[in-house]
Amino acid sequence: MGKTANHLLVKTLLGWLLTISLPCLGEVKATDYNAFWLWSGVKAQPVLNQAQTLYLLQGQIVANYQSNVYFIKQGNGIIKNYHKELWLVYRTHTLNWSDTIYNTLLQQLASWQQAKVKVIGIQIDFDSATNKLAQYLTFLTTLRKHLPVGYKLSVTGLLDWGHSADLNALNNFANVVDELVIQTYQGKTTIANYHAYLEHLAKLTIPFKIGLVQYGQWQAPPHLANNPLFKGYVVFLQNTDQ
Repeated sequence: MGKTANHLLVKTLLGWLLTISLPCLGEVKATDYNAFWLWSGVKAQPVLNQAQTLYLLQGQIVANYQSNVYFIKQGNGIIKNYHKELWLVYRTHTLNWSDTIYNTLLQQLASWQQAKVKVIGIQIDFDSATNKLAQYLTFLTTLRKHLPVGYKLSVTGLLDWGHSADLNALNNFANVVDELVIQTYQGKTTIANYHAYLEHLAKLTIPFKIGLVQYGQWQAPPHLANNPLFKGYVVFLQNTDQ
């Protein structure tokens, strides 16, 4: 076989190997992780059996066009005999909470406690604009005062926070919340240039996790493993038929 033929054969083999490997390169496989979000409408998966930490949606807080704020119950109810680390998640579209909203959350915490399920704390999922983080922190400070002693407070964070937000404002969250979970996805898809945003996380002084989306793409940046404030991953589960 001549040099030209050998060259073509090698090129063909390389092309074939790349073709079969690229679709799986960096794909987020839930079985590689042990912390998950379980959202409304998402079916339970066998991978939940290996979960060490579960973030379970409980409802949304919304405001209508008349600025009336109300609670929409969503997600799964009480899981009996659950002994892993459990966070109750609330998706909010407004920071103007009434006493009724706070009381609803406290009643839900009490229900889980009565069922002898240990809840670590609550997580707030709110898409705050980067120039309004101080306002968001004020809200979280108030929320913290409403939480019974012993419960932790977690918040999700937009990927853009790590890039364009005032780091001093973001690091002030460490005085109020116990963890920040930075989401690297939008909807059901990984944000394409997430590496550029994550470079700025090296300057954070708050414990943080990285949120991934099941079936999305992920390759950890080199600096992440050496960051003592990095506390692991949380995978947003999706239905397997999507």
